[in-house]
Amino acid sequence: MILNERIRAREVRLIDADGEQVGVVSKSEALHQASDAGLDLVLISPNAKPPVARIMDYGKYRFQQQKKLKESRKKSKTVSVKEIRLSPTIEGNDFDTKLKHVKKFLTKEGAKVRVSIRFRGRAITHKELGQQVLEKMAESTSDIASVISRPKMEGRSMFLMLAPKSDKDKKNK
Repeated sequence: MILNERIRAREVRLIDADGEQVGVVSKSEALHQASDAGLDLVLISPNAKPPVARIMDYGKYRFQQQKKLKESRKKSKTVSVKEIRLSPTIEGNDFDTKLKHVKKFLTKEGAKVRVSIRFRGRAITHKELGQQVLEKMAESTSDIASVISRPKMEGRSMFLMLAPKSDKDKKNK
């Protein structure tokens, strides 16, 4: 924002400290009114004809803007993505252990989970085995997670994305 002596316009549409429109006045008159009030002259809308300037405490205004920004950051939630790797020939107990980890990530941490299967060697010829493992994982977590993306191949890996169910999703079931 442009303020005080940096304003280049000869005339400005002035708004006083109370929010009342004063009208179109010269820059020097507007600066004089602002200094009498002990406040700053801030150019709000420089592209208007004539530009709009307001008398305000610029330091207080910036402080309030920073405070609002901090509050909005507090309220925003960062979502992390955890990854679990499986093999296409995973055994039952190993699958159950991985399933516990996935459930912990989804419920306690509220993170999205990317379940991946890496095909090594000749295993790439049996993609349906990996597909079945990922479908089983999606089915096992269906009560607490929703599937963002169905199993799909990328290079030598197959991926499944899961996200924690929101309260709305849980009520609909």
